[in-house]
Amino acid sequence: MMHLLLSNRYIRERGLVIPGLMMLFCLLLILSISCHYYSLEQKLDPENSEWLDKVRYIITSKERKMFLELPAAEKEEFKQEFWARRDPDPQTEENEFKMEYYNRIERANELFIGEGRPGWLTDRGRIYVLFGPPMDRITNNPSYNCSETWYYGNFPVVFVDSSCSGHYRLVTYNLTQLRTTNLMYMHQLSKAQSQAQQTIQGQEGFFNFNWKVKAGLVGGERVEGIIFIEVPFSHLWLKEKDGEMATVLELYLEVRDTDKKKIWEYEESYEVKTTEEELQESKGIKYKIELPFVIEKNVELLCKGRNKIFATLKNTTGNKTVRKVLGFEFK
Repeated sequence: MMHLLLSNRYIRERGLVIPGLMMLFCLLLILSISCHYYSLEQKLDPENSEWLDKVRYIITSKERKMFLELPAAEKEEFKQEFWARRDPDPQTEENEFKMEYYNRIERANELFIGEGRPGWLTDRGRIYVLFGPPMDRITNNPSYNCSETWYYGNFPVVFVDSSCSGHYRLVTYNLTQLRTTNLMYMHQLSKAQSQAQQTIQGQEGFFNFNWKVKAGLVGGERVEGIIFIEVPFSHLWLKEKDGEMATVLELYLEVRDTDKKKIWEYEESYEVKTTEEELQESKGIKYKIELPFVIEKNVELLCKGRNKIFATLKNTTGNKTVRKVLGFEFK
């Protein structure tokens, strides 16, 4: 009987010890892996360290591990492929997603200052970088418990500053879920933002444009080309004027050679008019600009290497400006 009791006790204890040891082993393994990648990250040179920090909101855990494990000589190629996978229009010279992402970081740094860290690293900056400017922004500033509510369509994102000291905390959902991504929340927020961009009046949508340039060297003495610009009406902020929906687009273009010398420039305003009925009937309608151009001075400078053409488009009604650049060369 004593032997049986000892055996049962041994089995019970062993039954507890083995799972415990397994859990301890798993924990040590996770810590070891985490320390490994932490060590690799600490060894990054300043340029790669800054890049990895800047893409923290969009890089996957798999991509991050792959980047850290690559030899230094292969990291640049990884970064190029990273952005290429996110390029919405590979046919254009520039990656619009990449440009917009960095533009949002820069803008967030301007908007959200005073929290003891760069604006894009604050809670408001994080949402701004991920989803762009809100369609509507409501502030509440009593003597305590200040707050901001951002709307993407009908979807609210709430920030609270309990001491009204300028430090806002995202309270719409658990902050720890932002890095791991609460998929349902992100889906709903993205859906709400997409719906809001289809509105016409009363809300300011995301302003952007698509463009391409066709240019050629004629007889070695002149450059001839056409610039095509398309702006979805859903991206414009229009105001009612004489029964129509209208705004003015201000376009500025310039061509610079490989030494950044300005060779050519162009500036013009375009009055955009439509009706609410036309917009409702023609979903996806775009305002188009086709601009032929000729360059006859300093053409030889454009034959030295890769040149750039810069486009700045301003929606005067919403006071929003977008800048883009394309590279080209003549072989």
